[in-house]
Amino acid sequence: MRPKQKKNAKQRLELCADIIINDFNALKSGFFPIFNNDNPVHLEIGCGKGGFICDMAALYPDINFIAVERVETILISAAENVKNSGLSNIKVCPFNANELYDIIPENSIERIYLNFSDPWHKAAHQKRRLTHKNFLEIYKKLLTIDGSIFMKTDNDALFDFSIEQFLNNGFRLENVSYDLYEGDLLNNIATEYEKRFASLGVKIKRLEAYKK
Repeated sequence: MRPKQKKNAKQRLELCADIIINDFNALKSGFFPIFNNDNPVHLEIGCGKGGFICDMAALYPDINFIAVERVETILISAAENVKNSGLSNIKVCPFNANELYDIIPENSIERIYLNFSDPWHKAAHQKRRLTHKNFLEIYKKLLTIDGSIFMKTDNDALFDFSIEQFLNNGFRLENVSYDLYEGDLLNNIATEYEKRFASLGVKIKRLEAYKK
């Protein structure tokens, strides 16, 4: 189901113009002109309404965060939440994941977050999964030499698929959990989806994948 068009969408986006990066060429030259510092950069692909990225940016002020969201109606909510937070170490970008290699410099991202990505249930749609090998090849080029990907999902099939894809494409896995809330939640920042699913007793899966 397509999200409903938000009322006054154009005006709301204009009010958040300082939060949103629309110029693809702006990122190619590096992040210093955008954040005015050389701090590490973390990237969330599919940021939803921005709750996770705002909490992360508040907790880690010495890290810069880029929140990617391709659906405009959701992007508006994320940008408004970032703007209302008053945090200066977050930018929101209306990109598709398969465009990232053409937009972001190689070896520039310290960490990528994939939180509750669309599982694309049909076998014919597996190439659309954000952990498919085609996307992993893009991520490897963007990540720093010791870069990592942190993933969370409620979907068992996607999690098993992702583990296989990571292992077959040169990543080292650590802290793999099929039930995140059964263990130590120290420093865990929950997303909007995560809070909802966890409250319903759904097991949250999580892993960390590192470049070898």
